[in-house]
Amino acid sequence: MYARLFVIEALVLVLSILTNTKQGSPNDYTLMFKNSWFCARGAQFLVGGAIIWVLAEIWRARGLSRIAAQATAPVKNLRGNKTLTNPWTKRAVLVAVTVIAVLLPTMGMFTLPYFQSVLAGQVGVYVLAALGLNVVVGWAGLLDLGYIAFFAIGAYTTAILSGKLPVGDDGNPELHPPIHLNLFFAFPAAVILTMVAGLILGAPTLRLRGDYLAIVTLGFHEIVLNVATNDPKGLTNGSLGATGISTFRFNLFGVHYDWHTNDSKPYWYLAIGIIIVVVFAFRRLEHSKVGRAWTAIREDEVAAAASGVPTVKYKLMAFAIGASTSGFAGVLATAKITAITPQNFPLTLSIFVLAYVIFGGMGSLTGVIVGASLMTFLPAFLQGPPSWFNDGKPVVDPKDIPMWIGAVLLVMMIFRPQGLIPSKRRAQELSQAEHGVGEADAMTGVAEGVGG
Repeated sequence: MYARLFVIEALVLVLSILTNTKQGSPNDYTLMFKNSWFCARGAQFLVGGAIIWVLAEIWRARGLSRIAAQATAPVKNLRGNKTLTNPWTKRAVLVAVTVIAVLLPTMGMFTLPYFQSVLAGQVGVYVLAALGLNVVVGWAGLLDLGYIAFFAIGAYTTAILSGKLPVGDDGNPELHPPIHLNLFFAFPAAVILTMVAGLILGAPTLRLRGDYLAIVTLGFHEIVLNVATNDPKGLTNGSLGATGISTFRFNLFGVHYDWHTNDSKPYWYLAIGIIIVVVFAFRRLEHSKVGRAWTAIREDEVAAAASGVPTVKYKLMAFAIGASTSGFAGVLATAKITAITPQNFPLTLSIFVLAYVIFGGMGSLTGVIVGASLMTFLPAFLQGPPSWFNDGKPVVDPKDIPMWIGAVLLVMMIFRPQGLIPSKRRAQELSQAEHGVGEADAMTGVAEGVGG
């Protein structure tokens, strides 16, 4: 029991040191620890760790007592929280979220340009990216740590179609005349390219699972990032990337409208429209033969193959669909910020998107949307609150934001490991594990779900 307390306190102590110190120096490795440690703040971190430990022990004791009671009583209902897993509840939440999203730019602090930019440039983009990753990780059970590589491919496709890439030795666009397509054409182009990239990644990894697959996808991300970085004066312009990328244009039946980056509302409404279409398509997939095949592969790939499920086909399909959705998000993000460099696509971004999926509830479209929205908006709010909140000053130090996100995820995994709004199957599996249901009983439930 106290070993867990020691581990938690050691972890928060290290985090508090790292998030309260200066940058290190190659000539003085102790610089980051000099004149930068605040005892009072360190004590706050330690007290916070102790509180987390106490709550975790209470929750653990509660779980053990529940299992003990279950052992002496007939098995009742192992379906988890019916309210949050009920299909009608999820539909109601989706409708409510859609209505709120449409009205949001006209409400309160969201009328401010900063928060409208956050909605269009972060929330909408990362909700779309998280939905795609949910297909790969949440439904097919394929751990993809290089997911943002497809996001980068979509972004560079946008830059190429806008005429800013590739560049020649003089630093100007190499193609004469350069391509100047309406960026709406970047969506189908990015979908095709990222889908092909997803198939290229998926084909050689068909026999890999778990940690081995994660390592390969991680390597794919590094390959894409290094190719983008090490190609100066070429297709990607190396570390300089591309700037001045054009925005969307609308010209139909005499109606002409140029989108401007200082007006974020059109980008936000476009993101909502794309997300609605994606959710509709993914919901149809989830309840189709394809969705059941993904579930079977996630639960037991060997058993699925033995049952006649073409695992190769459906795993490649999951990679392709997830990759193309990420490419869509890359186009939307690039059109909003109008500039890209390889530094915009770090590995940590893949980890964050995966965290959004886990926080919302793997396998649940509603959960992923809510989780990604909260986890992307909250840091932006804490860094740049409106004037009426905390006098407009940042609530927390910006460099502490990743630590607080980690703390939220830690608490979430302790008290609600299935996520905010879990899928019915995920809630059932965790409920069975919590109540100590035997492996045979659990597998019976899975088999019934796949067969249905």
